[in-house]
Amino acid sequence: MATQGRKVAVLWFWLLCVAPCCSQEPVDPGDREAFQPQSALSDMEFTTVSSYRGPGNNDSRSNKELPILLWWSAGLFPHFPGDRERIDCAHSSCLVTRNRKVQLHRRTVSIIFYGTDFRAYEAPLPRLPHQTWALFHEESPMNNYVLSHSPGIRLFNYTATFRRESDYPLTLQWLPSLEYLLSPTAVSLQEKNRWRRAGLAPVLYMQSHCDVPSDRDRYVQELMTYIEVDSYGKCLNNKPLPERLEDTGTATGEDSQFMSFVARYKFHLAMENGLCLDYMTEKLWRPLHQGCVPVYRGSSSVADWLPNDHSAILIDDFPSPRELAEYLRALDSDDSEYARFLEYKDPGHVTNTRLLEGLQNREWGVNDMSKPNYLNGFECFVCDQENQRLAGQRAHRRAPEQHPLPPPRMASSSHMGCPLPTPGYGNIEDIPSSDGWLQMWPQDYWQSLDQAEGLVSLLQHNESDPSLLWHHIQELAVKRTRGH
Repeated sequence: MATQGRKVAVLWFWLLCVAPCCSQEPVDPGDREAFQPQSALSDMEFTTVSSYRGPGNNDSRSNKELPILLWWSAGLFPHFPGDRERIDCAHSSCLVTRNRKVQLHRRTVSIIFYGTDFRAYEAPLPRLPHQTWALFHEESPMNNYVLSHSPGIRLFNYTATFRRESDYPLTLQWLPSLEYLLSPTAVSLQEKNRWRRAGLAPVLYMQSHCDVPSDRDRYVQELMTYIEVDSYGKCLNNKPLPERLEDTGTATGEDSQFMSFVARYKFHLAMENGLCLDYMTEKLWRPLHQGCVPVYRGSSSVADWLPNDHSAILIDDFPSPRELAEYLRALDSDDSEYARFLEYKDPGHVTNTRLLEGLQNREWGVNDMSKPNYLNGFECFVCDQENQRLAGQRAHRRAPEQHPLPPPRMASSSHMGCPLPTPGYGNIEDIPSSDGWLQMWPQDYWQSLDQAEGLVSLLQHNESDPSLLWHHIQELAVKRTRGH
């Protein structure tokens, strides 16, 4: 089935992507943002403190001597105003810019890409042997499945992703602080019970991004046959939002009225749009903040990060939606058992040392002026790594027998590596061929592998024209067909 899917994907890629993209006209930023899932970046404050110098930084070089880091995704350049900045990091200094004119400059030592914007048909070619590539990707795996395949992720030397194995992990990006979790319960259990008696369902579902790789709506639809669910978003909608809350900005900005409204529910269906290890968003952390119980599906490693082993209900622990519904109904009628899920609000019941250490030891902060944001932090990580690499190369040139060349760095699947999308409920064999999810996401996954392999082929042939990507993908498809 995978082989057939990839053949179809090649044709799909040509018709829908390569043909219009060969002109490489930039996408209007407003249009791009309108169709992307929410990112933690939308709530991030960016500041550049020009006078900061790390305690181990004795770099006295002038700007004309510093190595250059190029942000290829110009819309994510974390310095304002202007298009270049000197950064003085923990151990060394660099110039950073978004001006692509420096791409081929001998001092441009690394190119930083934003994963959502990384496209094989827009890659900076040729790739120069003295340059490294760095990847920043904090968003959903659905935004770019190229990065979930080994040929795609191995293009990069440095990574900052939601995976804990990446060079600069962003795993807890959606959790501002421990205090956020410990906030008092927004609506008491007694009040929740009053709302239940007034006709409120025990379970809340609120999603307006319906066609996603995790296929969450298919599961929720089945769950709804066994337990009452109030669904307010565009997906499986069965209840209207109060008029004052219809603006979606109230949800993304944690508007107080919106937060009070959803906090009345005992259980929140917290289902990510894409499934991958360590990918956890506000869908998990927000109900915990409010004192509601998340019914979660997303990261299969989520238990590694929860406050304790009794703070969330994991959908995948239940054989079927029917059995999950039975458990939720039992909890709904047992106040003392339900209250156990809220014990983490007492700091003494936050027993997960990995979570506590992760929050304490991360080098970046979320709207924390005492720490850099994670964009500035990652570019400083790359800056220090590149200066160390350049120093190692100089030492090797002076005394090759005493100083071996620094070993090359390469990312691996553990830095991203998200799996093939599977149905949210049931077997893929039972889904009709006309199903929209089936036609879209498995195909997108395999088409992304074609893109990754095609870009690798471009680099191996030292091509300088990224529009030749289609030609290389076609050649690879022909070789596969012939059994090579």
